[in-house]
Amino acid sequence: MFALIMAGGKGKRFWPKSREKHPKQILKMFGDNTMIQSTVERLKPLIPDNRIFVVSIETQISLLKKQLSRLSAKNFIIEPKGKNTAPCIGLSALFMEKIDPNGVMAVFPADHVITNEVEFLKTLKVGARVAVEKDSLVTIGIEPTYPATGYGYIQFNNDLGRIDDIEVLKVKTFAEKPNLATAERFLSSGDFLWNSGVFIWKIKTILKAIEEHLPHLYDGLLEIRENIGSRKESETINRVYCQIKSISIDYGVMEHAQDVVVLKGRFGWTDMGSWDEFYKYCSKDDHENVLVGEHILKDSRGSYIDAPNKCVAVIGVDNLVVIDTEDALLICPRERAQEVQEIVEIAHRKKMNHIL
Repeated sequence: MFALIMAGGKGKRFWPKSREKHPKQILKMFGDNTMIQSTVERLKPLIPDNRIFVVSIETQISLLKKQLSRLSAKNFIIEPKGKNTAPCIGLSALFMEKIDPNGVMAVFPADHVITNEVEFLKTLKVGARVAVEKDSLVTIGIEPTYPATGYGYIQFNNDLGRIDDIEVLKVKTFAEKPNLATAERFLSSGDFLWNSGVFIWKIKTILKAIEEHLPHLYDGLLEIRENIGSRKESETINRVYCQIKSISIDYGVMEHAQDVVVLKGRFGWTDMGSWDEFYKYCSKDDHENVLVGEHILKDSRGSYIDAPNKCVAVIGVDNLVVIDTEDALLICPRERAQEVQEIVEIAHRKKMNHIL
């Protein structure tokens, strides 16, 4: 099995702590390890270092190499620019195919939190078994505990049994991030799971699926494949990436493929997609507040305040996010934390590069 860790994101929803030169995946959100270090560490019992690959844009590769010094330089795959997950996965599959055309590829975001790593690894083993034996595209879904609007969803329609006590289900459809009313309907129906963004498949199977459902991308990958390992490799990748469309693997392949299977993951999963998700994961005081630093709160509940270098005083306000850094201060309602990325986009338009 190969592991591919997708680490090209800029973590806009975690601004102002996440910046272009210091993105979310290299923040220390928990303990001494950064998020990407934790992602690699949890794979160690199952996948050797020489089969763990990290894909990212060129401006972040040097940062990631410092974070993951135990990985060889050849295990870092450079995208000329971010084109969403389908091109990223297709490109990376070519490098793995060169090593082992019969290999299995497991794909992970760089910023998930997993509390039960033993169960997580067991689920990956089952996923690899299903991918090989059934030639399926396998993903992992998480049973929803509340009507989340920040996650995609997977609907299933057939129970295919259990392997090592892990439920194997046939996928009916994928759904984009819903509004609250739709998320509540998904939750009450009982046949939707959160989309974890973790995938497992044979390298041959995903490349065949890309050929069938994204032929334009596949044509570009064929050109890259011919030049991997040659002096033309970098030039070819740059040229092809200028021509291909940006599209997610979910929308481009998974929604259209026939043989797609989802495993029900029960390993304490959290996608740190916003400050609100981070708040939900943290331990709280008697008033449901999470405080980093010394602060004064009066008649206030349910807030996340991270301002280690100054005292924040709040009176009569609930469910806030307050993040203070050396050059920026964020204040927003927790339920609107997904919109923080829009602040970053506004700053881009205003050319406020000093806070990006």
